[in-house]
Amino acid sequence: MARERTVVKGIVLRGVDTKESDKILTVLTSQGKLPVIAKGARGRRSRVTACTQLLAYSELTLSESHGWQYLSEGSTLELFEGVRGDIELLSLASYFAELTEAAALEDTESGELLSLLLNALYALGTLHRPQELVKAAFELKLMALSGFEPLADACAWCGVPEPEEPVFDVNGGVICCRRCGKGERGLSLPLSGGALAAMRRVLYGEVKRLYSFSLAEEDLKRLGDAAEAYVHAMLERGFRTLDFYKGLRHQGEQPCTQ
Repeated sequence: MARERTVVKGIVLRGVDTKESDKILTVLTSQGKLPVIAKGARGRRSRVTACTQLLAYSELTLSESHGWQYLSEGSTLELFEGVRGDIELLSLASYFAELTEAAALEDTESGELLSLLLNALYALGTLHRPQELVKAAFELKLMALSGFEPLADACAWCGVPEPEEPVFDVNGGVICCRRCGKGERGLSLPLSGGALAAMRRVLYGEVKRLYSFSLAEEDLKRLGDAAEAYVHAMLERGFRTLDFYKGLRHQGEQPCTQ
């Protein structure tokens, strides 16, 4: 009896080599995170090798057997060459993939997560938006779409719309005035007015304009620190790809010596 086939569009978040030439993929589709077996994908004559690469966005034909999805055919839609050609961009994009895999669920509508990741890769590799800006916006929006949206519309303690010397309570996921809630807040990071405005834009603004704003260097640093700390607090884990990316950035910032 022929296996029933389905066609999905998805992006590879992770690939694990298995047996002689097979791969087990984690693919994000609009229907959720999906494990897929790609038999022979590492073989020299395989016709699906390209669409099993990390971050390859493809149209995939799948067939189910014994509860597993097997890749039968594949056609790449976007490989994000602009990202792949730069080691820093590729390492940051790999972090986005690992972070998305940690946040996404199987059999759960994930169209917004998929669009978020695709747009982030486009912003990095094609629009050449600043890495720090794309990273912070991606982290915050991903947390919001995953059910961990921080409350940034007003001080969580006194309710004033524009908090005085605003800080971000990382564990509570709220904004407050620096003087409010002292002794009762968890880890709190200072925000500037610009960083708070950017956070609100990311959380409450149009998704299609998520990466279209600019920030002063200090504002961007504060936004980035808050976003990264919030990811760690909500998901309670670290990311090896983030460590690798930050290591590359650190090396690139070292002064040249004779």
